[in-house]
Amino acid sequence: MPNPVFEDFHVGREIPSLVKGPLTPAHVMRWSAAMENWHRIHYDWRYATTHDALPDIVVNGSWKQHVLIQLVTDWVAEIGWVWKTAFQFRGMDHPGDTLTAWGRITTTEVRADYGVIGLEIGLRNQRGDAGTTGTALTVWPRRGGPPVPYPFDPRVLEPRIE
Repeated sequence: MPNPVFEDFHVGREIPSLVKGPLTPAHVMRWSAAMENWHRIHYDWRYATTHDALPDIVVNGSWKQHVLIQLVTDWVAEIGWVWKTAFQFRGMDHPGDTLTAWGRITTTEVRADYGVIGLEIGLRNQRGDAGTTGTALTVWPRRGGPPVPYPFDPRVLEPRIE
């Protein structure tokens, strides 16, 4: 859809998904190193499985957040703005998993000159387990309205006191 606007979307519509994997221990270790997260459950299989009694090393929560942010920013592209996100970790993911990031529109609201679209977002593994869930709010231009500026100042969405 070229140059979509707020009015082109409706509650219940799914946004394009994003697939990552299958993940390898090297993926998990590289992310840990890049984030300087040296907790051994992310790279030391023996420690993770014996000391913490985990089934394998664990995919980093920050990596999962990054994938969900990528999902939403890919969807809004240069047209909209990712305003807010929130996440919950409800399960662990391990090497060998393929994770699919998904999103579904849950709310639409006009605020000031813009449209605000709320999303339910999450990560699901190849077994269908949803180990990470969350929400996002995005800002979109309205048909015939101004473009969403970069950077976007969310204070323009607040009611004006006169």
